[in-house]
Formats: sequence, structure tokens, C-alpha cells
Amino acid sequence: MPGRLLRFSAYAWGRMKIAYFDCPSGAAGDMIMASLVDAGVDVAALRAELARLPLQGWELTAREVRKGAFRATKVDVVVNREAHRHHRSLRDILEILDTSTLAPSVKERASRIFTRLADAEARVHGVARETVHFHDVGAVDAIIDVTGGVIALDLAGAQAVHVSALPIGGGLVGGPHGKIPVPGPGTAELLRGFPVVDTGVRAELVTPTGAAILTTLAVSAGRMPSLTVDAIGYGAGTMDLPDTPNILRCFLGETSPVAGSEETVLQVETTIDDMSPQLYETLIERLFDAGALDVFLQPVIMKRGRPGIVVTALCVPERHGDLSRVLFEETSTIGVRWSARERARLAREIVVLTTAYGAIPFKVSRLGGRIVTVTPEFADVARIAREKSLPVREVLDQARADGRRLLHD
Repeated sequence: MPGRLLRFSAYAWGRMKIAYFDCPSGAAGDMIMASLVDAGVDVAALRAELARLPLQGWELTAREVRKGAFRATKVDVVVNREAHRHHRSLRDILEILDTSTLAPSVKERASRIFTRLADAEARVHGVARETVHFHDVGAVDAIIDVTGGVIALDLAGAQAVHVSALPIGGGLVGGPHGKIPVPGPGTAELLRGFPVVDTGVRAELVTPTGAAILTTLAVSAGRMPSLTVDAIGYGAGTMDLPDTPNILRCFLGETSPVAGSEETVLQVETTIDDMSPQLYETLIERLFDAGALDVFLQPVIMKRGRPGIVVTALCVPERHGDLSRVLFEETSTIGVRWSARERARLAREIVVLTTAYGAIPFKVSRLGGRIVTVTPEFADVARIAREKSLPVREVLDQARADGRRLLHD
């Protein structure tokens, strides 16, 4: 009998560990890190990982505090005077991450967060990403906050991040360019496409680093997904807010395999009536490269009876800006629209099974732990059919039958 299973993905059996951040009074990089420490992440292990950064002159402290009626953990990054530098560029920060000995996955996520920060600042000021010079965000403590948040998630074993709606705050705060409205322009740009709420508090509740971390890493925003809670952590902010405990709450747990997971995605679309059909192939490729989860085209009749095409792409909330940019660059459109959509997904995994035609990757979907679809990768099926001079349909039918038999044996 052929060998059954060669490899499972991280989504095997429909369960995964997630972190859900409940942000009633906002979010900052140190609050994210503190909530994960409070939920059980070993602060000594966090310090040891952060020490892999080529940065000197800082110290990470953690202590228990009270915020209103709540006990919480307060994490501070103490930086000596010599280590202060407020004007690093994106290239400087990416070089720090790249030359560190951190795990590749940590480097990649931290780099993605800082790149989104640079893109947000570039859009606000109308300059190229490469010319952006971070002020406070480029300081040692901000780099530790962002990287520490990513490391803490890794130490917690969180495979996905989900976030509540974020309170935007209000009023004015001082900055390098004088007083600016809250949320600051860069933070507001990062929050585009993300659910926000006005709680009436006139203060800066969401910092640029907090917004960048959560909007970059979140796979959904809004309601808490169904999960079995293993730990809850409370991270304290620096300010004392009137009538509101300044805390961020983190739930760590496993998603339930009982049903498909629910999430919020954005539907980004535009309608075009004056573009060559040859250009759609490149457009679709670029949309997927920019983070689209799905792309499809629909024919429509537009004004004056003109035939047109609706281009629709689905994405996680933080990628809608990237998709909008592709639509503006690769099509003739002058306007892009988007809206939130709720969707449920079956738990899925990629397995490699040894069939009568050899090893073939299969996409396997489960509902409540029960296998409902077993689909061989079509590109591999087509390759095998060409190599063996067989009809593709014959190889596909045989592969499906082998896959179901092997997985149910």
C-alpha cells in the first residue's frame, strides 16, 4: 500500500493558537508587549531575544501596577542618553533587523511593520518611502517596542492575531511639526480600512507603533473569534485616563474546530470601461502579489450602454491600500471603493499523499474535524498527465479517489 501522509501544515485538525487583543482604551507597542508578558510570556526569554538586536544602551523592565480597578503589567524600555537617536530612516531600521540574529519569521514581521509605517508617513507627506526619516518611531525604545511585540507573540506560540475595533481618541498633541490632531496623520493612515470607535476620550489612545503592529499583523478585526481561552493578560499604558482604566487585554487560546473560522475581510473594487483586455492578466498577478486573497472579473453594462468590467479583490484589512495602489497603477480607473465583508472559512491544510501516480499535494478542508473536501493541486495533476500522456480528467479523478481513500483509511 502506498505511504499515506508525508506532511501536514500548521492548520492541521482545524485548531490553531491565536491572540485576540481587546483594546478598550487604545494600543501602544509597550502595552502589546506587556499584555503578552502578563499572559505568561517569560520576560527573561523576551529580554534574551531582544538582545539579538545590534542595539546598545537599553533595558527592559516589567512590574505590576494598578489601572483603576485592574491589576496589570507595565513594561518600560529604559534608554540611556547616549543611545537616543530620533531620525533613523527605514533603511537604517531594516538594516538593524537584517543584521540581527533574530529568527527569520520575527525579522520578516518586524520589517513589514516598519515598512507600513514608512508607507503611511510617505503618503501623508507626499514623499517617497525611502526619504522618510522617522522621529520618535526611529528611537531605540520604539524599535524595541515593535520587535518585542513580535517576539512576544512568537514566544506565546500565537499563529494568528485578531483585534477589536480601536478607539481613535481626540484632541491635539505636540509633535516635531507642532501641534497635530489626534489621531496623528501617520496613525490615521495606518487605521484606514480598520474598524475604529470614538469613546469620547480626548487623548492619543493609539500610537503609531501600536497601530502599525496591530493593523499589520491582524487577520481580522472586530468581534472576538470563537476560541477556548487559555490565558488572559493585561498590559498597562503610561497615561491615567479619566473614568477609564488605561489597559489593553490579550486573550490567548485555541480556535474551535467545530465550525469554519469567521473573519472580516475587505472587498476592494473598481469598474473599468476603457482598458485593453490584454492588461487584465498582469493586473490580476499584481493584485495577488500585493496580498489579495481572491480576484475576479465581472462583465457589466455601464452608462450609455458601454460594456465594462468590475474588478473585485478580497484582502485582509491592512492590505487594502496596497491593492488600491495596484488598481491605480495598472488600470485606467480614477476611483477605487471598498467595504467590509464577513466570511467563514473551513479549516484547511496542505498534505502530500503518495497516490498511484506518485506524490501529489492535496488541499484538505475540515468542518468540525470532519473532512469535507480533498482536492489535488491541479498544476501537479496536469504535469503528471503530460508526462504520462494521459487525459487530465482521468488523472484528476484517480488522484481524488486515492486521496479520499488514503485519508479515510
